[in-house]
Amino acid sequence: MSIDLKETISKLPDEPGVYLFKDNSGKILYIGKATSLRDRVRSYFVSDIQFVRSPLIAKMVLEAEDIAFQKTDSVLEALILEASLIKKHQPLYNTKEKDNKSFNYVVITKEDFPRILMIRGRDLDSKLKAKSLPTGQVGLKFKVIYGPFPHGRELVEALRIVRKIFPFHDEKSKSSSGERFYRQLGLSPESSDEDAKKEYAKTIRNLKLFFEGKKKTLKRELVKDMKESAHKQEFEKAQEIKRKIFALDHIQDVALIKENKVTSGITIRIEAYDIAHMAQKDVVGVMVVIEDGEAKKTDYRKFNIKEAGSGDVPALKEILERRLAHSEWPLPKVFVVDGGKAQKNAFEKILNTYGIKIPVVATVKNDQHKVRELLGDSKIVSSLEKEIVFANSEAHRFAIAFHRKKREVLK
Repeated sequence: MSIDLKETISKLPDEPGVYLFKDNSGKILYIGKATSLRDRVRSYFVSDIQFVRSPLIAKMVLEAEDIAFQKTDSVLEALILEASLIKKHQPLYNTKEKDNKSFNYVVITKEDFPRILMIRGRDLDSKLKAKSLPTGQVGLKFKVIYGPFPHGRELVEALRIVRKIFPFHDEKSKSSSGERFYRQLGLSPESSDEDAKKEYAKTIRNLKLFFEGKKKTLKRELVKDMKESAHKQEFEKAQEIKRKIFALDHIQDVALIKENKVTSGITIRIEAYDIAHMAQKDVVGVMVVIEDGEAKKTDYRKFNIKEAGSGDVPALKEILERRLAHSEWPLPKVFVVDGGKAQKNAFEKILNTYGIKIPVVATVKNDQHKVRELLGDSKIVSSLEKEIVFANSEAHRFAIAFHRKKREVLK
């Protein structure tokens, strides 16, 4: 790291915001968000960055000559700003690091009472080609699209926070029973007459301003609405708008901060493995990847087992050895294997042979094939339990689907 970059990092604030890596010509290479700008950016300059992130990000860091940043009032606003800047600048390493189909988008549908929906890039591509979003017998056109958002789990939490301030319709709240339920929770607005339609139009205006990162403009519009309501002696309505303004100034994004701290130093990559067969015939295996709690399906891999009929442990050993032959694949922080001590020991023996010091967690199942126990380092298990169980579940699903497909082909 150059002296100039060290000085730049030392001056970064310990506050939420967005950081931008640039090359010597000022071109933006990569954009990310952070709970603490200083800690997050500093985490890129570690000796094993190619393992804890990826060789691609390690290459980006080597090319970086400058780091710019924009502070935000909250992690939620950093999430919104990150998506806006990625869309505007299309940085090379953001698009290379994650397949566009894996990004998430927020869409507002084009109808009298628009829905706010979260859609995966892969689904959005097909829906855009069809020019509509099929829901039952109804085709819904998109009014506006926001994104890409790289972090799906955080976007879900962000939408929950925003919805408490500006109640909106989503897919579930459009049914008559669903609408009543969500309205009782204060998460869905009235939608039965012309006045409700006008009020909801203001909500959509507010949401658009928020997702465009225009917080100051949004607050001005709300103050204007509040004064108009007070002038009409609609004091309850004015008080409700005042509450929204207060909520915007004191966004409670504790859950987002918690999620962000998990990845504030490094990306948490977990690889999970499972075997599927029928009486040791047509044996297949899979590897799935979970990064920061999200399935990274572009990194999923399938394996036809060559030494079929020898049992699960030899099959898992075969998969791991074939996986480790791919030095271009980034190594995970944790390996997850379906089984017990035998499977865990087999994995650890192979890793030791390769001189790889990465923890292994084994998932022990009950009679209903639910995780009963996690065998491994207690600190890792306690801090990543949800991610480990998700990775194992996803590996099981992927293995079963692969096995069924193989059997159908062999019929």
